[in-house]
Amino acid sequence: MVCDREEEIRNFVPEEYWNITALLEGSEPPPFEARLVKVDGKKARISNSLESEDVLKRLESAPFIVACVEKKEARRNPAPPFTTSKLQQEASRKLRFSAKKTMSVAQKLYEGIELGKEGPVGLITYMRTDSVRIAEEALSEVRRYILEAHGKEYLPAKPKVFKSGRNAQEAHEAIRPASLNYRPFDIKPYLTNDQFRLYQLIWNRFVASQMNPAVYDRTTIDIEAANTLFRAQGDVMKFPGFMTLYTEGKDDNGEENGAEKALPDVKVGERLKLLSLKPEQKFTEPPPRFTEATLVKELEEKGIGRPSTYATILSTIQERDYAKLDGGRFHPTELGKLVTDLLVKNFPTILDVAFTAGMENQLDMIEEGKLKRIESLQKFYSTFEKDLKKAKSEMRNVKKEETPTGLVCEKCGSPMVIKWGRNGRFIACSGYPKCRNTMNFQEDENGAITQKPPAVTETDIECPDCGRKMVVKQGKFGSFLGCSGYPECRFTMPFSLGVKCPVEGCGGQVVEKRSRKGKVFFGCSRYPECSYATWDKPIAEPCPECGAPFIFEKYNAKKGRYRVCSNPSCAYSTAKAPTS
Repeated sequence: MVCDREEEIRNFVPEEYWNITALLEGSEPPPFEARLVKVDGKKARISNSLESEDVLKRLESAPFIVACVEKKEARRNPAPPFTTSKLQQEASRKLRFSAKKTMSVAQKLYEGIELGKEGPVGLITYMRTDSVRIAEEALSEVRRYILEAHGKEYLPAKPKVFKSGRNAQEAHEAIRPASLNYRPFDIKPYLTNDQFRLYQLIWNRFVASQMNPAVYDRTTIDIEAANTLFRAQGDVMKFPGFMTLYTEGKDDNGEENGAEKALPDVKVGERLKLLSLKPEQKFTEPPPRFTEATLVKELEEKGIGRPSTYATILSTIQERDYAKLDGGRFHPTELGKLVTDLLVKNFPTILDVAFTAGMENQLDMIEEGKLKRIESLQKFYSTFEKDLKKAKSEMRNVKKEETPTGLVCEKCGSPMVIKWGRNGRFIACSGYPKCRNTMNFQEDENGAITQKPPAVTETDIECPDCGRKMVVKQGKFGSFLGCSGYPECRFTMPFSLGVKCPVEGCGGQVVEKRSRKGKVFFGCSRYPECSYATWDKPIAEPCPECGAPFIFEKYNAKKGRYRVCSNPSCAYSTAKAPTS
């Protein structure tokens, strides 16, 4: 799916269109905006600047007359309590949790948390479910809580009953608090920050699902001018209902059109004053790359996988380097594109989304006794066996492929070739295994191959062996300092941040390191003698409040990058780290 979406984006051709917005004023304040929706009785489709100019000329001296004013009450109902996929989606949107992290934290909440003298208490119901069913005793409990905590105006006359999906397995309930006696803030001291945030999300969603809808006054004003139609729409909340506790996140992070926009009291036939006309050039955009939330949503809608497998699917494509998250969105790697192309070409049936969804239906039918397991397997294998034999003889053996580059190995003089590895394509000596020389490469628009120069940054530090300047280099385990005289001088040293190790009597330096999984952290240069380590980046600046020798740079989804004192007892903090 990630590769298919990438193909859509690559082949997408943007189309130009224009929006025209009028700023109008009636006899009563405030001024308001209305957007052009029709021209000559047809839907407005303005595709270039010339068409936009023609419409603007037509409107310059035209009267703007109110043609219709419609006022009605609108309601917004709460979402059902969480299923597994909806919990993963919402935790991704609101908490920035990966699907794997969401399930790990939920597992601990389900298994039980030590609540002081009470001992271990399971805080939520089973977290692998596609049902929105709620037990009768839980409905009674939540209705009592809503009445006590929010008042009778927030409590519906009858409990809300939500309908599960067609193939939902009703063995488990929806994900909800096991008991409303354990309110999030009451038990916060016993929870980690991640546990508290996820538990609060589950709590709020469940309680809100049984509250009255939010009520709006929705006003729509249609304005005619020179055989065109402009429209303004605004929603003003009358009663917040469930939204006083919870609102569902949105994947596009956009605001609802017209939400909470104040409109004046105008009358049909009233002539409005035109304050300005604003033409705005736009271009259609390709479908967005998947986030973890939208990919889980897509899997669920296409019938691929089960609640218990969504997190595994998302973590597997990253762990095997088929796709990477960049800016919160999935980008297929070269390896991912290659594997997808090979599998689609050689196993078209299995890689078809309809086949995967159909297999899930067959499994349901086997469980229900409507289909025999052996018959289903035989039907599948008769086709798969043919594809497998064909693939064994015809599928490309990528690992053995070697593409000439025209470059010569600097170590042994043999030709250099392009090979495929775990991290994608790279250049290697054709004399392997006698010569193990490798290098990264870059390819220009004409396909010419050249060696990619290593990224180096010169420093003022002198090499203790030869006196030449040390440079910052990138290695397998992160940044390090190497002599600029390489390969004549091979002296290296850890990349120091200019911060002394805070462990008393150590004398080492804090250096940048990289974990086995490739994540950057910071530790003492004297490891293993000193085991000091931190995920937060130390900055060689004294704390402006307490004078501590260095501060930490942290990251938070709400605050962005900010800095705090390295002294735990100091409250110094900035909302955002200064840009360099």
